[in-house]
Amino acid sequence: MKLETRNSKLETLQQWLEHIERQHPKSIALGLDRVARVRDALGLAPAFPIITVGGTNGKGSVCAMLEAILDRAGYRVGRYTSPHLLRYNERVRVACSEARDEELARGFAAVERARGDVPLTYFEYGTLAAVWLFVGWRVDVAVLEVGLGGRLDAVNAFDADCAVVTTVDIDHVDFLGGDREAIGREKAGIFRRGRPAVCADPAPPSSLLRHAEETGALLLRIDADFGATPQGRQWQYWGRSGKRSALPHPVLRGACQLANAAAAIAVLESMRQRLPVAVNDIRAGLLEADNPGRFQVLPGRPAVILDVAHNPQAARALAASLAAMGGGGGRVFAVFAMLRDKDIAGVAAAVKSRVTHWYIAGLEGARGAGAGELRRALAANEVSAVTECRDVAGAYAQACDIATENDRILVFGSFYTVAAVMQLRERQKASPAGDDSQGDHRC
Repeated sequence: MKLETRNSKLETLQQWLEHIERQHPKSIALGLDRVARVRDALGLAPAFPIITVGGTNGKGSVCAMLEAILDRAGYRVGRYTSPHLLRYNERVRVACSEARDEELARGFAAVERARGDVPLTYFEYGTLAAVWLFVGWRVDVAVLEVGLGGRLDAVNAFDADCAVVTTVDIDHVDFLGGDREAIGREKAGIFRRGRPAVCADPAPPSSLLRHAEETGALLLRIDADFGATPQGRQWQYWGRSGKRSALPHPVLRGACQLANAAAAIAVLESMRQRLPVAVNDIRAGLLEADNPGRFQVLPGRPAVILDVAHNPQAARALAASLAAMGGGGGRVFAVFAMLRDKDIAGVAAAVKSRVTHWYIAGLEGARGAGAGELRRALAANEVSAVTECRDVAGAYAQACDIATENDRILVFGSFYTVAAVMQLRERQKASPAGDDSQGDHRC
């Protein structure tokens, strides 16, 4: 899709991405007024049901499960998530396939024509373009993941027929507040009067409960209105409409995934009049949901685990998943890099008992923490088994050099950290056999 914008012609997806990144002086600018103006200029009033998924952690997994189950039930599903790991296309999916470059370019061009002089952030462009595409694709249902917070996030410019808050914990304090009460109030902003709202946090802040009551949302709480009961190698969902038994454990790994699965089923139960699904659809969807980078265990030895955990709550879940995984006495080598506006010390504290040695590296960009900052945070947690590396790829290569078949390599701390290792492994696969130019290739 070619569009002339002031002094340049935009055609490829990469050109569009570079263009939209330059259109607002801030990468994050919360507020709905600008998005609503462009939404109305585009004439976006989706007739399909919308499921909005917010929360500190677990959003992506719930979105993936909802997509897989609804697809199995025969619905044409649009799914919008963020951020991406390797390609922007990951953010926009229809019928379980990523949008093509030319489709995304067409969506950005539509937003560009409609916005006039309204400045939009990168995420706001993407949100509007995704919904515009979903309307054009005539999806049966859209699953939209909140980018940051909820109340003032661009996704919230579209009314949710069912809203989900997975968990509430400390993250993005500069934008959402420094305690769970303030953050819970922001996340509850996606609730709508008279419509179902699902909360998968077992101890939600009172601000979330109060907002649900004031709003008149039909709140369903985990362990009170719905939940999961393990039954050996299977599990049972229970809720207000009954029980779903003999369910397989989700293919998504991690100690938190039963709660995420229960939340996804609670959403579907609350929308069963508009989107009925059979129990066999649920079973199949739980086994097919895909969400790379969330306790993703790569095949081969030594085991390589990728996890984008970047806040203390996610790090605690990661530590629990490592413990449940066992290890047979092998060592755990961490490849660790984070953004400086995250709680680095808190993340390290949650995982340190599971790690034998840390290979740390700085991340590029204004938000990236340097290796020195990481070392200081680890030292504050009395961690001394640390090696500084030139970059994430170098840290991964050093971990591969030292690890034996019984060891594990844990890559975590940020989407950027996981993406760097994913990109390295892709280059290694593409390079000629025996070519060591991309570093160690044993892993």
